[in-house]
Amino acid sequence: MTLPDHRPTERGRTRLRAVLATAAATALGATALAALPGTATAAGGLTVQYRTSAPGATADQSEPWFKVRNTATAPLPLSEVKLRYYFKADSPEATYRFACSWAAKGCANITGIFGNLANPTDTADRYLEIGFTSGAGSLAPGTDTGDMQLRFHQSTWQPLRQSDDYSFGASQTAYGDWTKVTATRAGSLVWGTAPAGNTPTDPPTTPPPTTPPPGGSGILWDDFSYTSHTDPKISANGWSVRANSGGPGVPGATWDPSNVTFSTGGGNTVMTMETSTAGTAATTEHTEVLTKATKFKNGTYAARVRFSDAPRSGPDGDRLVQTFFTINDLKAPMADDYAEYDFEYLPNGGWGESANILYTTSWETYNPDPWQAVNQHTESRQSYAGWHDLVLTIDDTSVKYYVDGRLFGTHDAAYLPERPMSINFNQWLIDLNGQTSTTPRAYEQQVDYVLHIKDQVLTPAQVTARITAYRSAGTAFEDTVPAT
Repeated sequence: MTLPDHRPTERGRTRLRAVLATAAATALGATALAALPGTATAAGGLTVQYRTSAPGATADQSEPWFKVRNTATAPLPLSEVKLRYYFKADSPEATYRFACSWAAKGCANITGIFGNLANPTDTADRYLEIGFTSGAGSLAPGTDTGDMQLRFHQSTWQPLRQSDDYSFGASQTAYGDWTKVTATRAGSLVWGTAPAGNTPTDPPTTPPPTTPPPGGSGILWDDFSYTSHTDPKISANGWSVRANSGGPGVPGATWDPSNVTFSTGGGNTVMTMETSTAGTAATTEHTEVLTKATKFKNGTYAARVRFSDAPRSGPDGDRLVQTFFTINDLKAPMADDYAEYDFEYLPNGGWGESANILYTTSWETYNPDPWQAVNQHTESRQSYAGWHDLVLTIDDTSVKYYVDGRLFGTHDAAYLPERPMSINFNQWLIDLNGQTSTTPRAYEQQVDYVLHIKDQVLTPAQVTARITAYRSAGTAFEDTVPAT
């Protein structure tokens, strides 16, 4: 199977992710607003201050800036805190993109995802949830986060209307306490008032079950218990180890099946994919393993993948992409039935990024030349070296990505698949500009298992229970997903 060279050029990725507008910082400080009746306030241990640097009734992008202040007497771990900014979508089909222009705690330590309210009101049916990675650290008593200069915009870059947004304050051009933004700590509301009937809880009030739901219309499970890339069971079980030329990656590179190996440790078999180069296209070898069938659509996808920050041997620095994804073919430029859902880890940056970053991206379509893309992505700028449990769920309302049991990103219904897809793992070099040495080097990505449950959305806990059951029963492979 020949995959399209669908990955963006560095120019394309940079353009997509460019900061198109940043606001100049203004003088800080303002008289705090009075708390609304029934609002959780500073007694909860923190306050949230807000200002906008885009005060117009309409704007190219909304620019909510925040500070979180610790009003308690003990340190406040920011990883326990989530903020929600509530707004009214400009249309039911509208999709949005989040970005961080600058933050005292570092944009890499701030996350932003969008969600739909369970009980829409006249001023809110969506929210932007701001979270913090462990890298944001803790706030000492009496200190704050400093500026978090955040923004979001429609994915089409059409102007958005702010005047009817619950959390928007046109006159709030200097920082002040703002109770129309909520804050939770470890799932409990500690600041602000949500739109009626939409008090945030995280985790949900009722914990998800750990027992997988019964039934299902098809399952793919593979523990990758093979002996080598020539093991006939690989093809018999529906997999292809790629040997054909083409993109993505370095033009002229080869895709070498012999670089896919299997090893056993602790009673479990792991697939290792090696990518190597000596600084030229002729010496560059990529690797890919994919299903021969394109029969996977809605449901749950899961894999345990080991990403690497450094090469197994040789000098570091190549712009490498390590992946787990689903995809179908692009029938024509901007074809609306294209679909792709990616976990992509770049240990050394690339696509305009200078350091390690993990992307999850949901694709609607693209045009390879001139480059034009319609997608939604979530990213985290930190190291993901080591083993990680990756879960992707697709139903009729959204696409969700989980990393190690935690929600990483939620993407909108506009990006749902129209046609079935294949399941893929690959590792490849974007280009040879990250490391120009001619000394040979080799990178490794490993895969422990893959699981797909057709037409069922499982929680990460349910995925773990399913895998435990398969391994306890000694089941190495199962494929009951219908061909169509």
